[in-house]
This record gives sequence, structure tokens and C-alpha cells, in this order.
Amino acid sequence: MSKGRLRRSLSAWASSATQEARDLRVAYATKDVVRIADAPDREPVRLRGTLRTVTLRPRGGVPALEAELFDGSGTVTVVWLGRRRIAGITPGRSLQVAGRIGLHDDTRVIYNPRYELIPDPASE
Repeated sequence: MSKGRLRRSLSAWASSATQEARDLRVAYATKDVVRIADAPDREPVRLRGTLRTVTLRPRGGVPALEAELFDGSGTVTVVWLGRRRIAGITPGRSLQVAGRIGLHDDTRVIYNPRYELIPDPASE
């Protein structure tokens, strides 16, 4: 593949990812929900987004289900301690969570949030 063709492919991919992030920011914007990028640490927040990844990752010998929530403005890691799986929590699923954001190894994390499965904004 030539450099010019590769550059055009990467540029098209980057612009589609930027457009997708913009669409998610608009789709998840409501008056009672905070954008992840604007969410304050250590205060109660309500966030909406799409799960990018879901992983079982033990913490201190205890099972922990980890998921990365993305809303177009940023990401936050959501962790349910003591859980191996939760019905409906799968990659690509739209979710609303409520809890407090903390920092763990320079990563923003919400432990054991209240959550609600919501319809995918792209399907509405």
C-alpha cells in the first residue's frame, strides 16, 4: 500500500471516529446527565455512555467485572466488585450509571455503581 493511500485510509478512519464521538455526545446529552469529561471527582454523578470493553479482572483475590464506559467526551472505568458477570453488561451496550468517580492508578473509576440499561441512541 502506498503512503498516500495509507494516509487517506487513516484520515478517513480518524474522521469517522471523531464523527462517532460527536454523535454520542449529542445522543447522551440530557439535563440530568453529566458528560464524562466534565464529571467531577468524589461527587455523586450520573453518566450515560456505551460500554467499549467488559473484562473479568480479579482485584485482591476477589472477582471484579470491569467495563469501560465511553460517551464521546471521555471514558471512565466501571467496576463491580464480587461479580463475575452481570446480565446485559456486554460490549456495545448503552448504560446509565450513578456513583462517585475516584482515581486508581491515574484511571477514573466508579466502584459498584447503580446502573440502568438504556436503549441504544443509534436505534431510536
